[in-house]
Amino acid sequence: MKPFLKWAGGKRWLFESGQFSPPGLAGKYIEPFLGGGAVFFKIQPQDALLGDINGRLIELYIVVRDEWEKFERLLSKHAALHSEEYYYEMRAKCLRKPVTRAAQFMYLNRTCWNGLYRENKHGKFNVPIGAKQTVIFPNDDFKAWSKVLKSATLVHQDFETTIDSAGKGDFLFIDPPYTVRHNLNGFIKYNQKIFAWEDQIRLCEALRRAVSRGANFAMTNADHESVRSLYKGFGQHTQLGRHSVIAAKALNRSRSTELLITK
Repeated sequence: MKPFLKWAGGKRWLFESGQFSPPGLAGKYIEPFLGGGAVFFKIQPQDALLGDINGRLIELYIVVRDEWEKFERLLSKHAALHSEEYYYEMRAKCLRKPVTRAAQFMYLNRTCWNGLYRENKHGKFNVPIGAKQTVIFPNDDFKAWSKVLKSATLVHQDFETTIDSAGKGDFLFIDPPYTVRHNLNGFIKYNQKIFAWEDQIRLCEALRRAVSRGANFAMTNADHESVRSLYKGFGQHTQLGRHSVIAAKALNRSRSTELLITK
């Protein structure tokens, strides 16, 4: 099952490239950086805890899970009205109801530039319109996505709180925010704003505590010496190859590497 969101750093390519196979689950599936949820929808666990610091994102998943029919009707209305003028009109609106906010979020995700989510200093979504015009796809199945999400507890909270809930037999899939286009130089400079180095340290410490309680994990991260050094002697390290997709022109979407750490 493919995710319904396009999200920067999404991990659908992991399965399509054959470089990662989901493990068998003995306990709960836990994902503290949910994003597009590609791994969750691939595994379809019976018991899951899904978290993210982006409250609008979590609200969308809750609405798809609990009100998918009304959500789909609202999204269809956006599709019928879509234009450049309508896009910027909807981007500027502050809506009150969770289901209308969720449909707005989904509409903007599918029509903005590269599915990118970015806010200005006032917390307002500010990504320009993209080239794609499709809002509703032929293979959209919000009923099926809703059914899979019924197994999940969705939480808007910091990653450390989510990881600290993991216990014996639980499996964590970890995909923190990071950029890879500068993975051979300037890692701290280019990543500090999206996921500070202090957060990388907090993440490592939280994973060590989770493992000590009997949990296992798989984490993708920047393939950089600082990250490898932080996790030295902890878990199995594997270099993954991929093409970067977040670039204005296809020619700039160069091949890069990411790091997979499993324990």
